[in-house]
Amino acid sequence: MKLDIYDHFHPDEREFVDRAWEWVVHAGEYHEVKLTDFLDPRQAFILQSLVNRHPDVQVRLDGGYEGAERCRALVAPDYRDLSQEDMGLKVLSIYSGDQKFLSLEHGDYMGSILGLGVKRSKIGDIHVLEDGCHTVVCEEISMFLDMNLTQVHRIHVLREILPIEQLRTSQVELELQDITVASLRLDGIASDAYRISRTKVVVPIRAGRCRVNWKVVEDPSYLLKEGDLVSMQGFGRFKVIEASGMTKKGRQRVKIGKFV
Repeated sequence: MKLDIYDHFHPDEREFVDRAWEWVVHAGEYHEVKLTDFLDPRQAFILQSLVNRHPDVQVRLDGGYEGAERCRALVAPDYRDLSQEDMGLKVLSIYSGDQKFLSLEHGDYMGSILGLGVKRSKIGDIHVLEDGCHTVVCEEISMFLDMNLTQVHRIHVLREILPIEQLRTSQVELELQDITVASLRLDGIASDAYRISRTKVVVPIRAGRCRVNWKVVEDPSYLLKEGDLVSMQGFGRFKVIEASGMTKKGRQRVKIGKFV
């Protein structure tokens, strides 16, 4: 692989870049087809960028529904019709008669699934519904989850494996917050979003635990813009909804939305 490929990506992404480039080369040179686990949007972007470098390779991304955040990728020679290929997607439907069940949140389902020893890459988007939860999963682990997921946050649950066509999705809920900041610096906005001091918020940023649009950002002075999605390990995610001008004191008005 040409070394200049690395110039476009963060050093922490090199391991994935190497794997993705191997999929591309094997598809283009050896006519192999590779179905990946679920990729986050940044990984999907990297893979698409590498596929674009090879004239004989194509990729299909599918997370079970239009607008899915996490998708499986099918990397294949360009002559192959991918539109009818099986992407290996199933729906894990979780439900219960316990009234406490209705208070469960996204993190409760995620924690219980990962607590079974399942890799995060085997799980797609999780949709918390009014009467349960639909989770997109890799077909190859669906039966394991069906047999072993008996509790979510100490609440007994029932499971059912459904075809991907029966997936029910939920709308993302944002807790809106209007703030004023000296600038659109990452540390300043994140400090207000997470309600912690700027001194404390700088620590995880410099430790590589912060991502902007799924890309690792270690510079606290990084300037955010409208539409940017920020996630920080241990603190959650927020989106910059709007930067709407200056106050009389010369501070920047910003509207953010925290994922709840």
